[in-house]
Amino acid sequence: MVPCTGDTYPSPACFLCNQGEIMGDYILEIENLTKDFPGVRALDKVNLKVKKGEIHSLCGENGAGKSTLMSVISGVYPKGSYEGKVFYKGQETNYHSVKDSEKEGLAIIHQELALSPYLSIYENIFLGHMKTRFGIINWNDYIRASKQYLDRVGLHEPPATIVSKLGVGKQQLVEIARALSKQVELLILDEPTSSLNDDESEKLLDLMLEFKRQGITSVMISHKLNEVLKVADTVTVLRDGKSIATFDVKADQLTEAMIIKDMVGRDLTRRFPVRKTKPGETIMEVKNWTVYHPEYHTIKVVDTASFYLRRGEILAFCGPMGAGRTELMMSIYGKSYGSHSEGALYIKGKQVTLNRVKAAIDTGLGYVSEDRKNLGLILIQNIRTNISISSLEKLSRFGLVSMQQDIQEAEKYRKELRIKTPSINQLTRNLSGGNQQKVVLSRSLLADPDIFIVDEPTRGIDVGAKSEIYSILSELVEQGKSVIMISSELPEALGMADRIYVMNEGKIKGMLMHDEATQEKIMQIALVG
Repeated sequence: MVPCTGDTYPSPACFLCNQGEIMGDYILEIENLTKDFPGVRALDKVNLKVKKGEIHSLCGENGAGKSTLMSVISGVYPKGSYEGKVFYKGQETNYHSVKDSEKEGLAIIHQELALSPYLSIYENIFLGHMKTRFGIINWNDYIRASKQYLDRVGLHEPPATIVSKLGVGKQQLVEIARALSKQVELLILDEPTSSLNDDESEKLLDLMLEFKRQGITSVMISHKLNEVLKVADTVTVLRDGKSIATFDVKADQLTEAMIIKDMVGRDLTRRFPVRKTKPGETIMEVKNWTVYHPEYHTIKVVDTASFYLRRGEILAFCGPMGAGRTELMMSIYGKSYGSHSEGALYIKGKQVTLNRVKAAIDTGLGYVSEDRKNLGLILIQNIRTNISISSLEKLSRFGLVSMQQDIQEAEKYRKELRIKTPSINQLTRNLSGGNQQKVVLSRSLLADPDIFIVDEPTRGIDVGAKSEIYSILSELVEQGKSVIMISSELPEALGMADRIYVMNEGKIKGMLMHDEATQEKIMQIALVG
């Protein structure tokens, strides 16, 4: 017998393919992969094997190298920019772009979706690989062809629907449908459920299991360990750019605690800090707050919402996607959202009107956006600039910014929040998601507001970084500050909040105290009221 040519993988007649662990069992193999960036070694002799037809999960703290590894595999970082070897379907890869890997049935779906918002669903599915006849595209053919892929992912929307009109969960399905249209054999998903609610996450996980039954191999990067243990067959843990351990989920009877220990290099005995503070007087009150859509001025996005916040309290807002939580908080914060709003806002007992973000900052409000890349950071600026930009008056004298004080403050928060970076002069876009989130928090901390509004503060970051952020929020309320936290992760809200408001369809449906709140009650209030 002779080795197969690679035209068919694996070949039943190939003695190498039938050697099991040598080639046939594995669709992807990584050997001693090393990748350097200026001043940082992102990957250090990483080894990884992915079996054909399995769901393989990559876990690790932010900055561990997970996304970098997947970018190398898919050709985002071309051959020659790294050391080591990547084998796909038994052949060493030589990718110089993502198009090269896609031609071989390898597709990656990034955490930040890469759809064109002003094109239709079917145009997004086939964008980049449409065929023409005499230079003319037959659009009707592609509309019909898109339906089979939409049916496979369970998205029942007209193919001509503009993508920007869809929710995040449905946009995620469009991304997957696009991957399927390229005859994908290995699907890489980077934090696929980070922007989804519980129901959408459940549907996506079920879809991955269905793909497994169809013979599609999936590699999933995720910080949601409960989801990892639900669907993954194998889990590989990365830490500080190195492959630490690989587990067979069933054979090793893998638990979240085992994963966390290898991720952070220690036992993480408590997810949420213990707080003994008692909330004080009401520091903020909102009455009958109504917000109108920024484009369709008669549509109410938030409808007569009323709530209050006490000093030294963490107040959580929960509810499904589209409930109006973010829109409510952005409209309060200097009218950052909506065509106009109605209602009354009281800070420390006085009614205030905050028409600009600066007015909100001057009044003692701080806001950390859920969209850190587009609304929270200036990615092309360095860490120091991003931290100090909201506090230049505080760092200035006679209109001149003190560079020494600017550097001191940035270094202070780099150390206190343990931002992984060789220098505060590092460009923010080069940081991992969790470290970018710490930069956003640092800026808000430097401004020293009395009221912190944090929107999805731990989205897309690892358990170790989450624990650090929880401790920061806890320390703030111990200092007499107050925190409003928007969270789609119900365990997070239950673990951190003194009180929980539940929103849906733009309205506050109810409120629960910490001692009485459960996930079931929150969902019941959201759906029934």
